[in-house]
Amino acid sequence: MGRAVVSLVHRWFWSHRLPLAGAAATLAALTAVAGLHHSAHASAEPERAVTGAARAVDADSVELGASQLTEISVAPAEVRAFPIEKSAVGSIDFDEDLATQVFPPYPGRIVGLYARIGDRVTRGRTLFTIESPDLIQAESTLIAAAGVLDLTDRALARARELYRVQGIAQKDLQQAASDQQTAEASLEAARNAVAVFGKSAEEIDRMVRTRKVDPLLIVRSPLRGRVTARSASPGDFVAPGAQPAPVAVADVSHVWMVANVAEADMPAIRVGEPIEAHLLAYPGRMFRGVISTVGATVDPQTHRGTVRATLEDPRRELLPGMFVSLSIETGAPVTAVALPLDGVVREGDGTMTVWTTTDRRRFTKRVVRVGLEQDGYDQILEGLAAGELVVTRGAVFLDNILTGGLS
Repeated sequence: MGRAVVSLVHRWFWSHRLPLAGAAATLAALTAVAGLHHSAHASAEPERAVTGAARAVDADSVELGASQLTEISVAPAEVRAFPIEKSAVGSIDFDEDLATQVFPPYPGRIVGLYARIGDRVTRGRTLFTIESPDLIQAESTLIAAAGVLDLTDRALARARELYRVQGIAQKDLQQAASDQQTAEASLEAARNAVAVFGKSAEEIDRMVRTRKVDPLLIVRSPLRGRVTARSASPGDFVAPGAQPAPVAVADVSHVWMVANVAEADMPAIRVGEPIEAHLLAYPGRMFRGVISTVGATVDPQTHRGTVRATLEDPRRELLPGMFVSLSIETGAPVTAVALPLDGVVREGDGTMTVWTTTDRRRFTKRVVRVGLEQDGYDQILEGLAAGELVVTRGAVFLDNILTGGLS
């Protein structure tokens, strides 16, 4: 700048034809002033470097001092694999193929309850007993049929003796035999009717022998699992299909994840595709599963379809109703340049920018095109090559310097 001042002064004196002595004195004075200004300017540069001041170089570049460099991180742009996946939210539910509501086969009043919520049960274990009028009626018919058979057996025996001594006609013997066969059929039908209630052959034989009814109908677990609900108490009247069921049992070694997927994503989802599920109850953990069912319809109100997956839960940690966020892999992973989210800035006009550098001191803003966002990284589709030095942390800090937000 001092040289420019001296040059201008020389031209001014020459154009105004001033005396050379005065011009020399004035020029010497101005040259001294210019020298002082140049010295002051020269001393300002190291002062800025010492204090770490940052400045905007031009419309797209900034230069940082030593102290500002600690606010950012710089690294070569790397390549990462981005799985092609869709996201959705849902909840945990029982595997309906391995869960059942246990109703009594006939109406009656509960006499005993032998299962509590959370109990582990085996197939065939007694859950509750009821006193059933239908069972009492069937057993009464059984006992009556057994009595009729005894009577017809004795009548047939007498008829045979009488016929042997010609005390009755042959048709009377045949009638007695027919009555005895009818009684046998009636008893067999009565036994089958009682067996429908779950009574064993030994229990039926005992009732026939003692002529006493057993009014208790035993309701057993149809599968192995855990009692998940119990809504009845002793003394309650229950009936088949009357909601709620007295007891519910489910095999909880497998559970379902039921999710509502956006209408636009439904065509990309196929049965058998793997999923990764994350639950609020277990932060930092991931549960894997496989899509088992893709809904055939979409809700016209929410524009979402139902997708169901089977999750492995060997430790019995997943409870129905838990909130789930999931990722569904719908294609092979793609590799691309990736940048941490802190290295990408969304501008006011919607464009995405990053900051590149060659000397780690001067940084230039560059517009890029961003694709997928996964695991804290943005996929860079255009505008940045692998290996280029780029700001990976503190991009917003540089943006603020450029716009005058920081100094």
